[in-house]
Amino acid sequence: MITIRTIAFDDLPDLARLYEDLINRKTEYTAMVDTFNAIKNNDQYIILGAFYEEKLVGSLMGVICYDLAGDCKPFMVIENVIVSTEARRQGIGRKLMLAIEELARGRGCYYLIFVSGGHRKEAHLLYEALGFKDEQVEGFRKHL
Repeated sequence: MITIRTIAFDDLPDLARLYEDLINRKTEYTAMVDTFNAIKNNDQYIILGAFYEEKLVGSLMGVICYDLAGDCKPFMVIENVIVSTEARRQGIGRKLMLAIEELARGRGCYYLIFVSGGHRKEAHLLYEALGFKDEQVEGFRKHL
């Protein structure tokens, strides 16, 4: 049984290992702890984990952003979506995305936005099945 819950401090070592699969390099653990401590009490940040028998097998982060345009409703940026290699194709990514969408709706967000690497074709099929393609957009990212 998969459970979805907020990532806690004790989950950080496992989260760092998941992120290695996501970004193909080691996460600087001390910086991760410092950043986690800086955002853990900020309700604009939501970091969810998917757990199978208490083992972290997936995660994502949502960041609620204020908007000054139109009705001035917030929107959510989704980042760091990852499911462990051994746990893929079991509906975990879907559960994470639906959970963050529900939280975004509850916070009054009027849309979700994220970018995904062009090579993640299997993940793109999931995103499309969840309704993320009814508006054609281009994503841009510049690493600094």
